[in-house]
Parts: sequence; C-alpha cells; structure tokens
Amino acid sequence: MLNDIEATLPGQRVVIVGGGVFGTMHALFALARGASVVHLERDLVPSGATVRNFGLVWVSGRAVGRELNLALRARELWEDVARDVPGVGFRANGSLTLLNSERELEVAERAMARSDADARGFELLSSQEVASKNPVLRGEFMAGLYCARDAAVESRAALGALRTYMENTRRYEFLPGHELAGVAEHAAIDHRGVHYGGDHVVLCLGATLSGFAAELFEDEPLRKVRLYMAETEPLRETLTTSVANGDSFRYYPGFAEIAREVLEEQPSPAADFAIQLLCQQRLHGGLTIGDTHEPEVPGLFETLDRPMDIIEAAARLVIGTAMPRIERRWSGVYHQLIDPAPNEIYFRKQVAGGVSAITGAGGRGMTLAPAIAEESFQ
Repeated sequence: MLNDIEATLPGQRVVIVGGGVFGTMHALFALARGASVVHLERDLVPSGATVRNFGLVWVSGRAVGRELNLALRARELWEDVARDVPGVGFRANGSLTLLNSERELEVAERAMARSDADARGFELLSSQEVASKNPVLRGEFMAGLYCARDAAVESRAALGALRTYMENTRRYEFLPGHELAGVAEHAAIDHRGVHYGGDHVVLCLGATLSGFAAELFEDEPLRKVRLYMAETEPLRETLTTSVANGDSFRYYPGFAEIAREVLEEQPSPAADFAIQLLCQQRLHGGLTIGDTHEPEVPGLFETLDRPMDIIEAAARLVIGTAMPRIERRWSGVYHQLIDPAPNEIYFRKQVAGGVSAITGAGGRGMTLAPAIAEESFQ
C-alpha cells in the first residue's frame, strides 16, 4: 500500500499521539506520503475502544451521502492494507441482519429499494437462504438482509501488526508510556516535559481522557458512549458472516429514519440501554457479542449484568443451541458528536499551530479510520 500513494510529505516529520486505530492509521498514511513518524501512546499497549470492539468494517448501516462514501472508501483501504499487512486479519465476510417480524422485513425491503442498495451489496434472503449462507444460524428468524460489503478485521491483533509493518520502513518510532501533557506550536509535550516537534502533529486521543487531554475537549459538542460486550468460548463451527438482529435498524443511521416510521418503540429494558445485537467470530473461534449505545454515567466503574443478559439472550435466539458459554465480559467508551451538522462525521479541532485533534466518530471508528486518515494527509 505504501508504494501506491503519492509521496506528498517527503522529508517531513509527523507526530501522532494516540495508539488506537485513528492514531495508527494516521501514522500509516503519513508514512505512505513519505514522512517520518513519531508515535506516542499513553499506555504500554493500547487498551481503549479499538481493542475492545468487534473489528467490524460496517458499510450496511451508514447514512446516505458522505458517511456511506467514507465507509465504502475505508472498506477499500482496509482491503488494500491487508494485502501488505495480513496480520490485521481482514476478511470480506459480509453480514446478515436477521429479521423476526413483518415490520423489520418492511424496513429491509425499503432499504433494498433505495438507489444505494447495490453499492452496499444488499440482498434480501429467505430463512432457508440465510441458513444456507451461514449454517451456524439455527435459531429463530424469518428472513435476513445480507450486506456483501461488510467486513471485519481482528481488532486486538491489527494494531500490533500495523506497528511491526511500519517499523520495517525505518521511518517510524513507537513510544509507549508517554502521556500527553500539553502542546506548543508544531509540538506535543509529554508528561516528562519532552517536546516532540513536527511539521504536523495529530492528536487521536480517544474518549478515556484525563488531565490536559480531557481539558482539550471539555467544552466541545461531544458525549461519551458506553458499550457492553462479551466473548464466548470457541465455537467449533465457522460463523461465515457477521450477524446483527433487527434492533440494529433503530441505531444505524442508514436505517434509522425508516425504522422510526415502521417499527414500534423498543421495549424496556432493552431500550433503557439502547441495545442491539451484533455478533462476530474471532479468528480463535470465540464469538464477540454486544452491543449498547448507552450514554456514559460519570463515576460508573462497574459493568452491569442486565444489558449483557439481554444481549446473550438475543444471541442465543438467533444462533440456537450451538451458542457457547460466555467466557469474559468488558465495557468500553467512545466519543460521539452531539447534534452533528449534515455530513459532519467526526470532530476535528485545531489546537495550536500545526497541531490538530481528531475524535468523535462514534461507533464508526474502526470502520472509517483509514478514510479519515487519508483525508488528513491529502
């Protein structure tokens, strides 16, 4: 991939702060443009939302217009990256959103009738066709909306694989254990007071912030959203697609407008936590299931059982008796824009000369990161 991109930053130095998927993709694209990169990360290994998510590259639910266009471009870029870095675990597995009512079927049919259905690779399948495409699914569903353009990467392995690839260029240095404590013109300052100067400095800090980093965003139109997830013991069969249930129509902008017209209100307690089912098989065989869209409550440190009970029941409903037992649970937090303008997909802020901060892609970070990084260095 690096050899296919025009070198518009030759001889320049880029400083990236934040080791998640946003920061790592910005480092990769800066290298591709010919720059040398210094990459700072607060923790010894990245531990934020990137490594806590499904690894889904989710085209199907993206809003019509700029969001969908970014997602389609990012999907191409992920595939390109995987040719050079197979360790990211990219697979073009598609997704199935399983439908259990006539109203959910109507949402899918109306989405199929839109002009962008072909770009997303939509196909409406009968229950028999769903079972043929993904034989593991032996639970309850009446139909399925297949999206051929959806894909996945192995989120816990991808960052390390990309760093190893970048280190081999000899123009990349990764410095873990360096927390952002300030900025100056064309420089980031770590907690030891060391200045890291560059032609461009990009702060990709995620949502778990403290100190100076938290102050950068305290008056901005951002909220924190908590996701609940769990992973099962290995499934002895292959889940050939990613899986969602019809509740996902309520929470993805590509379907939400139709869903508001067609679907009844989601009942409590699922609605209290804004729950949908997503399910993705890891390369080691375990199933990662979630997820919620619950605003984070300041000071809440525990992971509640009720949301995961609902999610586990939803997963067992569609997978059936083959569903393995839950092995581990966790939560994560991401930034989401509050009342974004049309086509405002993420938050970008100039914080000093030559220093910009990027966040707020919501639950779309893993999907959109390559395309957003490409935009930053065009």
